[in-house]
Amino acid sequence: MTIRNIFEAIPADLPEELVQILLENRGVRIERIVSRGHASPAGFWYDQPDDEWVLLLTGSAGIQFEGEAVVRELGPGDHLLIPAHRRHRVVWTDADGDTVWLAVFFH
Repeated sequence: MTIRNIFEAIPADLPEELVQILLENRGVRIERIVSRGHASPAGFWYDQPDDEWVLLLTGSAGIQFEGEAVVRELGPGDHLLIPAHRRHRVVWTDADGDTVWLAVFFH
């Protein structure tokens, strides 16, 4: 058993969003996602087969759901459940610092 820190080993240069699987077992996957000014490509919508619970640990982000004009803003400590196949996109993430997400996928 190794103790790790969710904020360790974040690269200084982050040209693409960093996605790391922290744990995967029995229908559950936990990921650390690090964004720095990243967003979903124009016209792209996530359509995932699993439910996703996401917690924003640091930074800020805007998430939009298909069919909604409003962009939901998240800050540290905010979390939400995204049901399977609920199409969504990341409109923006904090460009001045790391946005660290903890994402739990399950079915």
